[in-house]
Amino acid sequence: MEKHQIVYANRVIEFFIERKNVKNVNLNIKPNMTIMVSASEKVPLKFIYDFVTSKGSWILKNFKNFEQVQPYKQSEREYVSGESYKYLGKQYRLRVETTSEEEMVKYYRGFIVLMVKDPTDLVRKAKLMDEWYREKAIKTFEQSLDKQYPLVQKYGIQRPKIDLRIMKARWGSALIDSNTILLNSELIKAPKHCIDYVVLHELIHFQYNDHKDGFYNMLYSFMPDWEKRKAMLDEEIVREL
Repeated sequence: MEKHQIVYANRVIEFFIERKNVKNVNLNIKPNMTIMVSASEKVPLKFIYDFVTSKGSWILKNFKNFEQVQPYKQSEREYVSGESYKYLGKQYRLRVETTSEEEMVKYYRGFIVLMVKDPTDLVRKAKLMDEWYREKAIKTFEQSLDKQYPLVQKYGIQRPKIDLRIMKARWGSALIDSNTILLNSELIKAPKHCIDYVVLHELIHFQYNDHKDGFYNMLYSFMPDWEKRKAMLDEEIVREL
């Protein structure tokens, strides 16, 4: 990969170019805010520079969102009523309630309700929220696999297992040797149709363990609008992570 930069609105924007066999020029901002551009060897460098420049406003908008949202999520999360949490593509307000019975998190009337014995126990509240997100993620990802796997089953692909992990730079990974799809647990914050795209993407890697024409031909045939789903992930969901 090659490192390049442009100047847009008096700001230097650095990006990496990866040459591979793709039909379009694609620009992605990873959750760690690294800018990746993929393009075939046939695309002139000037075209790529112009393409990145045309995305300058959107790139700076994402940078601004990252600067505003990330510190809050990392250091100021208190798990108190009124905080906003993303789940399946929508924002929900948190409602913290004191209980003398079982501690739990539940979705109720448009709120995520955190029921805890000691509302001042930050560690316990964080643990309950993490467990709730993980439980929802496992259930939702398995449902997505149920829906997407029949598309590739006829190619002799064995149904893989689902595993979760927090990943900084990717949504999923196909672990061929262990027949496992590893998914970013943060993906539960994306809409279901975006989750379906990631699951199908990784399933196809069990047939084509690369990103060459065969891979994209299969992806287009099963999900013609996959680029729109991917764009939503990159443009709308990454900034919340």
